[in-house]
Amino acid sequence: MPMGGFSAAAAPAAPAPVEEEEAAPAAQEKTLFTLTLKSFDAAAKPKVIKEIKGMLGLSLVDSKKFVESAPKQMKEGVPKDESQKIIETMKGLGAVVTMD
Repeated sequence: MPMGGFSAAAAPAAPAPVEEEEAAPAAQEKTLFTLTLKSFDAAAKPKVIKEIKGMLGLSLVDSKKFVESAPKQMKEGVPKDESQKIIETMKGLGAVVTMD
């Protein structure tokens, strides 16, 4: 017999709404991502620099410094579909980009 007159079935029901509330904000936060240039193939360096120059609007010199300082954050607050397009483009050029 349960002590204090509480039934065992009532206790597990209470945490369920809390978990749902915690899951909802986590899903909302993951609509925007941060892209980070992790590394690149040395042979593809000029192509990667050109793509970074066009994507970020940097000068050629700044783009070169940016790429050479990898790993470095590229963009912040990027929607998931756009992030995936950027990752595929950079992967095709020989760069490794991660989405956080």
